[in-house]
Amino acid sequence: MKMNKKMAYRTAVITYFFVNGFLYSNLTSRLPELKEHFAVSNSVLGTLLFTTAIGALVAMPLTGWLSVRYGSARIVIFMGFLFCCSVPCIAYSPDLWLGRVGFFMTGFFSGAMDITMNAQAVLVERIYKRTIMSSFHAAFSIGMALGAGAGALFADFHFPLQGNLVIAAGCCVVLLALMLPILLEHRQEGGPNPVAKAGSRRIPTAIWLIAIIGFCSMTGEGSMVDWSAIYTNTVVGMTKAFSALAIGAFATAMTIGRLFGDRLIDRLGKYPILIGSCCFSIAGLTLALSWVSAPTALLGFFLAGAGLSNVVPLIYSLAGNIPGIDPTAGIAVASTIGYSGFFVGPPVIGYLGDAFGLRIGLCFSLLLFFIMLAVSGTVFAAKRRVQST
Repeated sequence: MKMNKKMAYRTAVITYFFVNGFLYSNLTSRLPELKEHFAVSNSVLGTLLFTTAIGALVAMPLTGWLSVRYGSARIVIFMGFLFCCSVPCIAYSPDLWLGRVGFFMTGFFSGAMDITMNAQAVLVERIYKRTIMSSFHAAFSIGMALGAGAGALFADFHFPLQGNLVIAAGCCVVLLALMLPILLEHRQEGGPNPVAKAGSRRIPTAIWLIAIIGFCSMTGEGSMVDWSAIYTNTVVGMTKAFSALAIGAFATAMTIGRLFGDRLIDRLGKYPILIGSCCFSIAGLTLALSWVSAPTALLGFFLAGAGLSNVVPLIYSLAGNIPGIDPTAGIAVASTIGYSGFFVGPPVIGYLGDAFGLRIGLCFSLLLFFIMLAVSGTVFAAKRRVQST
């Protein structure tokens, strides 16, 4: 295949990752104002975020079936545009009940978009015949960093929340429209859903362990995205505009880590990078929670982002290379379980934050990082035993 055509496919999928991160970060960077808009407590805001999780989890099996039947390219296009339409609707919701509907639909379309754009990324990676998964997730992180910066800038100029989200969504719609004819077509007529296919046979223990790692990582990532700005605002005591930079620091570190991730993994190996990632995540969040100040908060969230940056690309790669199970099925199982964790942490932290304070609430993510380290060590040790025999 000609290089320009390969690059076109890669650029199209990168655009979808970028849009997903950019628009969602515009929303989360202004959560303090959404909290005021709906006049709710931390626990109620956590419930709203949990509604987003429910939407994503409802979307997953339906999206898998639709992608098998109609192809991931068609579904990602459809879900991408609906995601862009759903985000501004939250800010225009006149009451809490309609706000819940907005959060649910945003979660639904974001979750569906996530699965299908990762499916497209796998197809493009097969064309390249080398590891490029981290580069797609780097685009998501770049989008998050720029989205957080845009949200901070709009907030600093006291630009209305509704206008901010409409402008961001409009720009994203234009980007997606430009990519319409480029995505890869891939369809398995009459074929089984990969998750269902995996469920028809015994799933290797390694897949479940990798899925637990993904669950812990994505739960922590969702927590950092949804609560870092509120933590910096309410606990550290910084302005709302400054607090949006907490998400920016986290997303910037994620971006840097993912830009160099493929090279580091090839040089040092998957498992050493995974163990190091866990240690960085623990160190960063511990710093942010132990010393309450603006510099330590930003540095802590930056280190946590660096640690988490390559965990998700790694679990996709590891799950796709487990002996005894089809690569597509392995990735589907690990990503579905892992992705469910992306939205579990934020509502739990909301409840804990109201009951014991937000510092204690965020310790839930810290606990998961320790679990992630323990499970990663177990998988690493098992891999070494297999290699030595």
